[in-house]
Amino acid sequence: MLSRVANSIYWMNRYIERAENYARFMSVNFNLALDLPPNVPPQWEPLLIATADKYGFDQHYQEATRETVIEYLTFDKRNPNSIVSSLNYARENARTVRETISKEMWENLNQLYHMVRETGNHADWSLGRTQEFFNEIRNGAQLFYGIIDATITRNEAWHFARVGRFTERADKITRFLDVKYFTLLPHADGASSSTLDLVIWTAVLKSASAYNMFRQQYRNLTPANIVEFLILDKLFPRAAAHCIRQAELSLYEISGTPITQGFGNKAERAFSKLRNELEFTVVDDIFKMGLHEFLDHFQTQTNEAGTAIYQTYFDLKPVDN
Repeated sequence: MLSRVANSIYWMNRYIERAENYARFMSVNFNLALDLPPNVPPQWEPLLIATADKYGFDQHYQEATRETVIEYLTFDKRNPNSIVSSLNYARENARTVRETISKEMWENLNQLYHMVRETGNHADWSLGRTQEFFNEIRNGAQLFYGIIDATITRNEAWHFARVGRFTERADKITRFLDVKYFTLLPHADGASSSTLDLVIWTAVLKSASAYNMFRQQYRNLTPANIVEFLILDKLFPRAAAHCIRQAELSLYEISGTPITQGFGNKAERAFSKLRNELEFTVVDDIFKMGLHEFLDHFQTQTNEAGTAIYQTYFDLKPVDN
């Protein structure tokens, strides 16, 4: 497979996953703002911090209100990470590899992009319409992944798509935890059990569509249990450990290197190293290190793993004569 084609497929899936996660951020936060006590201010600015968009936001807006944050993270084309920008980038990447992807993939992505763009021209931020809109984005992204699994041969293209999807997902799940932890749980040990804290941590689970699966596995709704489930669980599809493992498996399939023989390139080494660290980590280690410090370290490693993928498969290298 040409590196240009692999790069487009990889980033197409990363951008789709990014758009879905931004919709998750705002959808859950919209509901959370209604559930908070009157003396607690709405938590909109932390979304900008979690997505690393605060610097760009401050250049164009004076105050982080519900309307301005939703506008910037959803429809503002000046924000390269906004939902409309991410879907536009995904669509452009898909357009350049039309011969590689299925017709159904292109039609679904095109439809999702135009739905978001048209909504931005007459946005209605009432509760019902806002929730419906973000649910449409989430459902559209999940339908896109279902179409991939139903219409694409399990070849290199399919594996590059998985690597992009799971790498982006692993990064975003840590950002959900990071921003919520520091917004309403400033204590280092994360041991608070107030009603307010439980509301917030429930929102964290709902951000990842993890509430029902969590309740089946854990009896107590505590920060430690939630962190363990969303970071270290190997079976839940949005948990960081599961995402890293799936990306790692696809990388070995791409190279053809037997995983039992060890890594064969920089990308495989980066993901295998990260997966091994997660396997030997327990939740007590995370809180001992500090949740924010652990998540920040994980995000740095994920970025380095993404760089290793670029250097291994997408970087243009000089040809020796």
